Amino acid sequence: MLSWKTLDPGFHVDITLKNTTHLNIAFAFAVLISKGKESDEQPQLTVDIGESHTEENLEETVDKSVDLVYALNDRPPWYLCILLGFQHYILAFGGIIAVPLILAEPLCIKDNNVAKSQLISTIFFVSGLCTLLQTAVGTRLPILQGGTFSFITPTLAILALPKWQCPAPKSPVMLSMQLQNSTSSLQTENSDEIWMSRMREIQGAILVASLLQIVLGFSGLVGLVLRFIGPLAIAPTINLIGLSLFIEAGKKSGGHWGIAALTVSLILLFSQYLSKVNVPMIAYKDKKWKVFQYPLFKLFSVSFLNALFGMCGGWLVCFLLTIFDVLPSKSDQYGFSARTDISLDAVKNSPWFHVPYPGQWGLPTVSLSSVLGMMAGVLASTMESIGDYYACARLSGAPPPPTHAINRGIAVEGIGCILAALWGTGNGTTSYSQNIAALGITKVGSRLVLQTTGILMIVLGIFGKFGAVFITIPDPVIGGMFLVMFGMIAAVGISNLQYVDLNSSRNLLILGFSTFSGLVLPTWFHSNPGIKELDQVIVVLFTTHMFIGGFFGFILDNTIPGTDKERGIKNWQDKVQGESKFTCDQSCYDIPFCTRIFKRFRCFQYLPFLPSYNTSQDGTSK
Repeated sequence: MLSWKTLDPGFHVDITLKNTTHLNIAFAFAVLISKGKESDEQPQLTVDIGESHTEENLEETVDKSVDLVYALNDRPPWYLCILLGFQHYILAFGGIIAVPLILAEPLCIKDNNVAKSQLISTIFFVSGLCTLLQTAVGTRLPILQGGTFSFITPTLAILALPKWQCPAPKSPVMLSMQLQNSTSSLQTENSDEIWMSRMREIQGAILVASLLQIVLGFSGLVGLVLRFIGPLAIAPTINLIGLSLFIEAGKKSGGHWGIAALTVSLILLFSQYLSKVNVPMIAYKDKKWKVFQYPLFKLFSVSFLNALFGMCGGWLVCFLLTIFDVLPSKSDQYGFSARTDISLDAVKNSPWFHVPYPGQWGLPTVSLSSVLGMMAGVLASTMESIGDYYACARLSGAPPPPTHAINRGIAVEGIGCILAALWGTGNGTTSYSQNIAALGITKVGSRLVLQTTGILMIVLGIFGKFGAVFITIPDPVIGGMFLVMFGMIAAVGISNLQYVDLNSSRNLLILGFSTFSGLVLPTWFHSNPGIKELDQVIVVLFTTHMFIGGFFGFILDNTIPGTDKERGIKNWQDKVQGESKFTCDQSCYDIPFCTRIFKRFRCFQYLPFLPSYNTSQDGTSK
């Protein structure tokens, strides 16, 4: 139990967060599990993290009304907006930066530090744009938009095709100190074309596949699609996102397992072992200095800051080992990748300012196989975001999002993915669950704070050397962070099974077959590659782990007879339909400056993404 005061002196709140696992992937449905207990106690904030739910706890947990310092429509002071906006930026940092670092090797830019720094700057820049778009005209909830792991799996499947395999390293790749004439610049251009052609293929796939998300949103088909998707389809899909990335984590960690283990240990130390340890702090009060105990790590354990602390600790150790020349200096020796001076040229060569722009890597290319594979990521991202909307509404004091807000939010996310494709981030965008959790801790649910975060991301994305600094993070440190991050993703997928009757042989068969097939079929297709275009379509789809697991889970769950209670549908919907205290009405979801126009003309009542939409069955906003 933890006592905590809000930013407003004399104002106390209490909230209970249960089993809070915050990740940018798959948290959308797991976050619906996190409920607060009703309590009459005033001066406490109770935070119980990492404790597993028993069946009794699940029956007792109900939605908790949250007392806020600043509600959704409030406007905090500018300095507080900047402070809290930067906090949200830090929370999303680990998830966003992981995307270009994962894609570096399959894009053939493992040793191209300048290209990696440009990708980092671009994804932060576009994430800021999409955050502003979502908070202004999307759901208008305080939700941060950033890169999504749902797109990583199909992207890796596309780049694993024979025609996108990276060329064998040859002497032209080693340009640093060999050639300084015109031949060198020509070889550099050829090297850039190698990775840019792959990036353009991913851009085209995301660009076309995101149209599906726009159609689902603007047409109002989101509610119809979700009616047939339950925990048994979601659990294997999300679980396989984490499991399929174990190779990437192993590659990074394998550079120096000792450093990777140190990073994991630091993350566990900050997030778990120190979660009940109070840190001595000094404050000036009543004209004298006072020492008080502050639960610093308890607050950090419910966010992504523990991963950031662990990564920074491992980074510092690698820096010291490099300074004292403990790590080997030859690239063919084990442990060389843990040095921090390998990629210093990225900081030196990167410009101070670089403004990302659409088409900076060239005109996107489109192929059927890539588009179909990427659609699996689009659907997974859509399911994730809808759950986030409900969670964000509860924590920001808003009423449950109505149909038009959900439809518009999904459509705007599709537009955001198109923007990401045009700018060339190699990824799409989705809502970030760890930032939603921060609303319950800071008690600030203001939309303006997240808009400030979007502006900060745009500004820092333009600052070229800022992105280049993170290229110097050693691979083993990144690998240690991946071990925890991807493991948590897989665990979040499994957590959806708490709604399901696991004593049912029907459910066990669906879960086991869909998950196991998602591991077996991609392995077989990787070892038996085809050469025809039709075969490439099949290869991309059947080498995307989450597509296989989600497909079989969806088909079997909807065809094998079973009650809603057995399937977990009833328990799941009951959690979504919790009641809470609202600090604003449904008008908080209206599009600014346009509401009167929409309500004046009857034709707008038939558009399911506008506030004037008239429906008698608001299925998705319950």
